[in-house]
Amino acid sequence: MAAKSSFPPPQLTISRTQARQFLLSHHFLRPPRQLVGKAGALEIVRRLGCIQFDPVNVVGWNPDLVLQARLGDYRAPMLDELLYTDRLLWDGFDKVQSIYLTEDWPQFTRRRVHGLDNVRFSEEEPRRLQPLIVEKIREHGPLSSVDLEDQTRIGGYWGFPIRVERAAMENLYIMGRLGIHHRKGTRRYFDLVENLLPADLLNAPDPHASEADYHDWHVLRRVGSMGLANPGAGERWLGILGMQSTERTKALARLIERGEVLHVAVAEVNGQTYMMRASESPLLASVGQIPGPAPAVTFLGPLDNLLWHRDMLRKIFDFDYTWEVYTPAIKRKYGHYVLPVLYGDQFIARAELLYERKTNTLVLRNWWWEAQAMPDATCEAALTAGLTHFGRYLETVHFRLDAPADSDPVLQRVAKDMEN
Repeated sequence: MAAKSSFPPPQLTISRTQARQFLLSHHFLRPPRQLVGKAGALEIVRRLGCIQFDPVNVVGWNPDLVLQARLGDYRAPMLDELLYTDRLLWDGFDKVQSIYLTEDWPQFTRRRVHGLDNVRFSEEEPRRLQPLIVEKIREHGPLSSVDLEDQTRIGGYWGFPIRVERAAMENLYIMGRLGIHHRKGTRRYFDLVENLLPADLLNAPDPHASEADYHDWHVLRRVGSMGLANPGAGERWLGILGMQSTERTKALARLIERGEVLHVAVAEVNGQTYMMRASESPLLASVGQIPGPAPAVTFLGPLDNLLWHRDMLRKIFDFDYTWEVYTPAIKRKYGHYVLPVLYGDQFIARAELLYERKTNTLVLRNWWWEAQAMPDATCEAALTAGLTHFGRYLETVHFRLDAPADSDPVLQRVAKDMEN
């Protein structure tokens, strides 16, 4: 039986600088905003495998934040078009609720089959409603749970009861009977998958002959979602069906043996090694061969793929980040919704931004510089450009600096530049 000790010694040792540069290049962040258009968005999702979705929207959904950091012309309607008009992207489950390429639908056959007997809500009420909901959608078209009549509530998420219709729709969604036709805010409208997907995808066989084959595919995909992936346990490996640490170790050992994954050490990092896709060796080799781009400032979403492994972030970038949105206010060190600020190859700050919809204003409420940050005139210009891009992505008209951020002299100058 494979174990961690069965991995070969690291096949490659790189420096922390190389690791940072490779990771940022892999994530299309060196430089940020280098791609454009829907083709650029699809290229991002193809490399990363999936983008995590979260229902919290302060300055956009997490997928919006991931894409605005990498696309120079990104606006939120672009994602809606790719998901719900072009249907080139699919709103489903991978790590958790995620967005991935629609063409990947057959790869998740095992998850849908598993969902037939392992629904989230096993109570009698949602099971009774499921066939009725299918018939109602067949008759009336896409529906949300609020369009249905039963007001019964059952145990839901994190102890909060939910309506039985929503539970029934969730079950059908997990089974692969329903897909998301469109969203209005957080509200999902479901349709039958046969109305959303082409027949060749719906009828495609499971491409994985065995569970081991499926594990190998999904582990390799997840390594690509991160760029460098530590093989130890953690939530970054969530969502791979039937996988615990033992199965993950076996899959990685098989991938290394076949030459699809490389075991990598980082010279200045003790006690942690990483896996990378062997196909990205040319990208790793290229990062030190050409001059780096002029440093730019970008704002990353709290669930950006680059941030999935917080310990790696500390060891390679010297950046200790915790998303405090679900932390009780009294225990927060920073704020409710704080975005990491990347400048060139380092994190220089954390920003608390707010989109004020009534006045169409991007508001910078708070700002925390990292200890190593030394903002000079070049950094200020990059910060102005980064905030300007962020405002354009949100299609805001105004920018405002609020207390306590308005006491920072660097930010005062940036705000003045943005007014001009």
